[in-house]
Amino acid sequence: MILVTGATGQLGTAVINHLLKKTSANQVTALVRDESKASALKEKGVNICVGNYDDPASLDNAMQGIEIVLLIAGTDEENRLRQHQNVVDAAKNAGVQCIAYTSRNLKDPNTLVNKLMKGHFQTEDCIKASGLNYILFRNVLYMDTIPQFVGAKVFDTGINLPTERGRVAFALRSEMGEAIANVLLEGDRSNRIYQLTSSESYSFEDVADTLSDLSGKKVDYISIEKSVFESQMKERGVPEIMVQRVVGFLTDIKNGQEAKVSPDLENLLGRSPAELQEGLKVLFNL
Repeated sequence: MILVTGATGQLGTAVINHLLKKTSANQVTALVRDESKASALKEKGVNICVGNYDDPASLDNAMQGIEIVLLIAGTDEENRLRQHQNVVDAAKNAGVQCIAYTSRNLKDPNTLVNKLMKGHFQTEDCIKASGLNYILFRNVLYMDTIPQFVGAKVFDTGINLPTERGRVAFALRSEMGEAIANVLLEGDRSNRIYQLTSSESYSFEDVADTLSDLSGKKVDYISIEKSVFESQMKERGVPEIMVQRVVGFLTDIKNGQEAKVSPDLENLLGRSPAELQEGLKVLFNL
């Protein structure tokens, strides 16, 4: 029995959809915060457990009869480590065989500007310290986030980010979900670490050039100064704390934190992951 936490989120949904292509629904349990959002999973026959990372009793209940848990990283970055520890403790108490975690593929956690990312590696340490068998999926930045980075008016304004020539090995969330599902179904509970990235890395200049080719409309990329970008966000009313988080994220991209490429995703899929052109064509409906 496989338990997927965060099951109604985008990655959780992708993982479960791929699991159901290769195993029966009664072998999959979904941990959800809001049962009303799990109607589609119910219709497919997936077992539903209601609970959350802040409720140890609900986690204890969800773990009963489970062999492997996929812990999808929580979105509450300030409380992420404590919440994840609750999941690890519940898994250990229930005698779960293995815990898998969706971590992050970053070049050097010790030199991150966006310090909140460190919670992923602290979670890895907690999992290793638990004595449970583990599988760590170190995921690169989703290609699906590119529209958020470049903005809805990208074909009018171009791309203006403080990322210089920083590169990202962008990969589609759906393909990561497929790869993760394939591993969960293997039955191998030995300790492993996978780096889920595309087969090559791309700069935002590459993104601009690709959007130009696909749309037939010139999209320029300008690497603006960090101070200018900060001012633009503040003028739009973005809270200071969010400004610093976004700028930290983009600075890490500039510094090459997201550029590392691995063959793991391709190997797990049994095919080459979607390249930038293929992904952007879908994401921008071009």
